[in-house]
Amino acid sequence: MADARASIVGEPALANGLTDLKKSTPEPVSSRLKRIVVANLLVILTVTAVIIGVFIGLGVRNANLSQTQIIYFGFPGELLVRLLKMIIIPLVVCSLVSGAASIDPKALGKLGGWAMLFFLVTTLISSAIGVIMAFIIKPGSSDGTKLKVASTDAHVPEAKEVVDSFLDLIRNIFPANLVAAAFQSYATGYKIVKNNMNTTNVTLEKVPVGTDVDGMNILGLIVFAMVFGVALRKLGEEGEILIKFFNSFNEATMVLVSWIMWYAPLGIMFLVAAKIVEMEDVGMLFASLGKYIACCVVGHAVHGLLILPLIYFVITRKNPYTFLLGLITALATAFGTSSSSATLPLMMKCVEENNGVSKHISRFILPIGATVNMDGAACFQCVAAVFIAQLNDIPLNFVQVITILVTATASSVGAAGIPAGGVLTLAIILEAVGLPTNDLSLILAVDWLVDRTCTVINVEGDAFGAGLLQYFTDRTSKREGMELSEVRLGEEEGPSKTEGSPLIGKHVELEVTGPRPCDKESVM
Repeated sequence: MADARASIVGEPALANGLTDLKKSTPEPVSSRLKRIVVANLLVILTVTAVIIGVFIGLGVRNANLSQTQIIYFGFPGELLVRLLKMIIIPLVVCSLVSGAASIDPKALGKLGGWAMLFFLVTTLISSAIGVIMAFIIKPGSSDGTKLKVASTDAHVPEAKEVVDSFLDLIRNIFPANLVAAAFQSYATGYKIVKNNMNTTNVTLEKVPVGTDVDGMNILGLIVFAMVFGVALRKLGEEGEILIKFFNSFNEATMVLVSWIMWYAPLGIMFLVAAKIVEMEDVGMLFASLGKYIACCVVGHAVHGLLILPLIYFVITRKNPYTFLLGLITALATAFGTSSSSATLPLMMKCVEENNGVSKHISRFILPIGATVNMDGAACFQCVAAVFIAQLNDIPLNFVQVITILVTATASSVGAAGIPAGGVLTLAIILEAVGLPTNDLSLILAVDWLVDRTCTVINVEGDAFGAGLLQYFTDRTSKREGMELSEVRLGEEEGPSKTEGSPLIGKHVELEVTGPRPCDKESVM
């Protein structure tokens, strides 16, 4: 018996010794490389796809494809954009309903407040960087020669009054029809009305007229989903079934996103290649607008690689660049699609799986960020406004510069998360400062390039916001845990502890659990 016991006791010790030996033996380089490649396969494929896409695009340019052939060539890329857009509405609505329902209303308000403060501050900083870069590089100063760019098919947006723009934003927050909000948003147009027809002095008045335009009203859907989630939480047990439904729907949507992610590298490759083939005269474009493009890209690089990581590091004391590495797939998708809304599904997946952000935070804050936080757009709009002022030899005073900063920050809130969405709000800034809007065609000529770096910075800002909120939540929960443990220690030291006995506890437990086997026997 003694030998048998010794062998039984000895077996775990031997197993532990073997595992320690395995740990101590170094892992071969080949297996380590294989493990790293498998773990980061999607990132490697995405980055490779962008590089290959550039080379394919440059190669196919020489084939002189027709417009129809270019459309066919870019079809795999178009398919990726359609897949991502298909998933946006179920993802946004379900994630926000389940997120708002799972968080206490007080905590929800606090989280929302912190997020809005972060988004507002970073957008203001981004706007300031744009203005500073434009004054340093002076992209619009030319030697008396007026810039000319080949005509573009893009439609220059109609100039809109600043008041009407903000009223449209509020109207879109409260959509009249939720189903229509999935594919239409409210926009103000104008009609000229003649007044005082009976008298000789006929006056013309520009009257705002509301119209529904194509484009998802994501702001209205977000507000409704959040309020609906809070209402479900208030219902208590009655709302549990519906909360479970939205949670399950959300999880199923994320599974679909994980499938789409594996198609993303192929789609991005063709998106980039098709865009390069589509460009007409690249040399002339860069010669005339090169300083403007450089100004925007440098401003975005400063904000995305220095300012945002610095804010994250100062608050969390963690390496921001490891956080950035976890976002590469989403950032490459943002560059390929130039749509922050289309990148939202992949960004959720990246921050949750690679950067340890909890689901209820990422699925609550990222949809809001995709609509409200437009750091890249604010920077580009400020550069563009100063560029147009320099182009027309209009000096900007301090008040006008502040107006540009404030208007860019405020108008970027309602900017559509779609390609060229920033150009629509740029018209508002130009009107606010009194700059001519007829030079917007120059901005549209290179918007396909600048908009891509804009989108990358927009989604990066959203991700850092989610990371910071996760840090605040963890710190708050740790503090509450410490307070709770102190309370428990206080209870143990009190007189109630001496009155109790483990034997009494066991006796009570036996009394409670005792009759159950008897019941089973009687049933048998």
